[in-house]
Amino acid sequence: MTVLDQPESVPAPSRHLVTGTLVSDGVIVEDGLVAVDGDRIAFAGPAADFDPADFEGFSDLPEETWLDLPQDRFILPGLVDVHCHGGNGGDFPGGEESSARTAVDFLHRSGTTTFLASMVTAPREDLLRGIELYVKLANEGLVAGIHLEGPFLSHARCGAQNPAFLLEPDLDFMNELVEAAAGKLATMTYAPELPGAAALVDLMTSHGVTPSLGHTDCDDATAAASLAAAREGLESAGFDGVSSLPTVTHLFNGMPPMHHRSPGPVAACLRTAQQGKAIVELIADDTHLDPATVATVFQLVGAANILLVTDSMAAAGLSDGNYMLGPSPVTVTDGVATLDATGSIAGGTATMLEVVRRTVAAGVDISDAVLSATAVPAGVLGLADEVGGLRRGLRADIVVADKELGLTAVMRNGSWLA
Repeated sequence: MTVLDQPESVPAPSRHLVTGTLVSDGVIVEDGLVAVDGDRIAFAGPAADFDPADFEGFSDLPEETWLDLPQDRFILPGLVDVHCHGGNGGDFPGGEESSARTAVDFLHRSGTTTFLASMVTAPREDLLRGIELYVKLANEGLVAGIHLEGPFLSHARCGAQNPAFLLEPDLDFMNELVEAAAGKLATMTYAPELPGAAALVDLMTSHGVTPSLGHTDCDDATAAASLAAAREGLESAGFDGVSSLPTVTHLFNGMPPMHHRSPGPVAACLRTAQQGKAIVELIADDTHLDPATVATVFQLVGAANILLVTDSMAAAGLSDGNYMLGPSPVTVTDGVATLDATGSIAGGTATMLEVVRRTVAAGVDISDAVLSATAVPAGVLGLADEVGGLRRGLRADIVVADKELGLTAVMRNGSWLA
């Protein structure tokens, strides 16, 4: 078989075999095999090490359940995105269920089988309404949780965030957001220089929410101190499955550029990541960052300390035109989304697989690019024992790509989606 085009509504066979070149957990296995039993991976590794007799039901597996790929095809774990605002016309910040479900279906079928629904700065009632929706979708197993990009961000570095709704840290409001999220708030972007930011970080970490430094105009010392406090807070809170490492929201974007006499937050974030004490996001879509910048950060801090993200908005997967990012009108020209009001870049239009492909084109080894798009974000979400790799016992999420890293097939929960 080559491409499986099975509708999602059709029950899939309970067992599958996929052979090809495996890329997972920083390792490449050229003559690899993945055996799927139900919604779990039963085996992943060299094909020569797989004996069907050792696995119940695989000895007489029907030929139609095999996906035998050419050697130049790649088998990847399902991709994981911790910063994603939508796609295919669907928009998470708007908090409308039909729109959100459109985005969810598109993202799953495009190979991003696990992701956070990212919201942007908005009025209180809009944030609470959106949180209520994404708690529901998380309970359905469609999203892995929620990322709040604001509202406690810098006016000077707000980017596409609506400045009318930016706030200084408000612990009562934060408690309300946390309570509404019912344990589904995974990460939150904040600016550490704002009054009350230290108490905000303490509140986040005490509830198992990963602080993500970003949209900030702070200096080097403030960034370094805040990342250290966030790490210490996560470590002391000790929530099961929650990473003890803070993250950095789209490094370079939404912060002052690094200058040799005023290094700003970029230098502090790079140092902390290189020490293995924080993880930085990169929007490696050739719009937010130059490819040489992407390659440099991989060389400096290593793939294990990088999260590849899309920051995708409703236009991902669609043509140029007019779209919305929450309450803000956006125009997409030549694949670049900009805010109508200010001209600021307003999110990404690439899928996660496209980000991986562009990262590899920048000179990063495919094993490193895939690691930063699968195992590393899975660890941040506390899901390393569930997704992010091709290992026995993990959820059967698989992306099949051609030699140019174009999408060929997607499996989620043991069922082929595309």
